[in-house]
Amino acid sequence: MVEAKPWLEEIHYFRIPVTDLDDSVRWYVDVLRLVLRRKTNERAVFEIGGGPLLVLVKADPQSRGHFYVDGSPEFSVGFTCPDIHRFREHLVRHDVSVELMQEEGDHFYFHFYDPSGNKLQAHW
Repeated sequence: MVEAKPWLEEIHYFRIPVTDLDDSVRWYVDVLRLVLRRKTNERAVFEIGGGPLLVLVKADPQSRGHFYVDGSPEFSVGFTCPDIHRFREHLVRHDVSVELMQEEGDHFYFHFYDPSGNKLQAHW
C-alpha cells in the first residue's frame, strides 16, 4: 500500500486577538522584541525566527487567545526562549503580568500576559 502524502506541510501563522492594535504592536516590538513585518488597521504580522508568523488581530474587547480548563486559563501560544531566566526578569522590569518559573527536569517555563490579557508561555 502506498502512503499518501500529507495535504498540509507546516503551520504558517497563529492569530491572537488584541483589543488595542497600536498599543499591542508597540508592546510586542518594545517588550518582546519581535520583528514587525507589516501592519494594517486590522492586523499586524510579526516574524519569529524561522517559525510561523504571529498575527495580531484587532478584535472585540472580550476576545482572548487562550481557553479554559476547569475554570483556569490555558495558553495557546508558547515561545522558545534560550535565555529564559533573563527574559522573565526583563518582563518583570517592564511590569508585565508574569507567573512563577516552573521546572520539570531540564525543562523551564513560565506564563505571562500581553496587554490584551492573552496568556502566553515561554519555555526552554
